Amino acid sequence: MSLASWFRWNEPPSRISQKSPTEMVVETLMMELSWQTKQAEKQQRERENEYRKIKTGVDYGWLVSYPKQSYDISPGERLQLEDMCTKIHPSYCGAVILRFRQLIAEYEPEVQEVSRLFRSALQEAAEKIKEEEEAKKLARQWNTKNKTSLSLTTFKSRSRISPFISDIKTISEDVERGTQPTRRVWSMPEFRNAKDY
Repeated sequence: MSLASWFRWNEPPSRISQKSPTEMVVETLMMELSWQTKQAEKQQRERENEYRKIKTGVDYGWLVSYPKQSYDISPGERLQLEDMCTKIHPSYCGAVILRFRQLIAEYEPEVQEVSRLFRSALQEAAEKIKEEEEAKKLARQWNTKNKTSLSLTTFKSRSRISPFISDIKTISEDVERGTQPTRRVWSMPEFRNAKDY
C-alpha cells in the first residue's frame, strides 16, 4: 500500500458544483443579508453597552458573553426574500448590494429592520429592471416600425404634391374676383398625377 493514497492532494480536483446564475445571485444576496444582520446586531449590542455604561457608570462588558447570533429571520420571510432575489438579474447583483449597504449606512437600523431595508433594495432593483425591459421593448417596437415606414418611403409615389402651381385656387383670389369659393378644403395642397406633367 502506497502512502500517496493517504494524501488528498494527489487526487484529481473535484469539480465545483455547477450552479445556475440565479442560484448564485440568491446565495450572494442572502449571504449579504445575513452579514448585515450580524453587523447590525453587533452595533446594537455596542450601543446597549454604551448606554449601560453611561447609566451605571461601571463597565461590566468584560463579564458579558454574547451568543454568536441571537436574531434570525423567520422562515416565511426568508422564503419571500429568496423569491424576490430570483427576480434579480445577475448583472444587477452588485448594484443591489451597493444600494443595500447605502440604506444600512443611511438609516443605521435595528436588527429587526435590516430585512425590511433589504426588501426595499430588492424592490427598487426589480422596478428598475422592469423599466429597462419596457424601454427595450419600446425600442424594439420603434425599430420595427421605422423599418416598415422606411421601406414605404423607398417607393416613389405616383401622385405629386404641387403647392405652387398657378391654377390653384386660394381664398384671396376668390375675394379679389368676387366669386363664390368652390367646396374644397383650402388648407390641402393640390394633388396631381405624374401623367399631367
